[in-house]
Amino acid sequence: MAVEVRVPSMLQKFTDGEKRVQIESANIAELLTTLETSYPGIGPQLLEDGELRRFVNIYLNDEDIRFLDGMETSLSDGDVLAILPALAGGALRVGGGSS
Repeated sequence: MAVEVRVPSMLQKFTDGEKRVQIESANIAELLTTLETSYPGIGPQLLEDGELRRFVNIYLNDEDIRFLDGMETSLSDGDVLAILPALAGGALRVGGGSS
């Protein structure tokens, strides 16, 4: 069953600039293994010791897989999987002037 994987811009260097790739897999874990096989180097960006990296979010049809069955979440033909790296930033300093 083919799943559309939406690849963020920072990982497109591994997919030859492709924003979307089609992968056939039964679950998330298998999909990520297949993704690494098809696009070498992308796997370590997403996984560490076989687990999803802390700052990588994966959404299946707009649902965070952490609230589904995680890496064992089943996939169906036509599903859409989005890989989203978490963004972090500094604190916004408001005011700060002296009198």
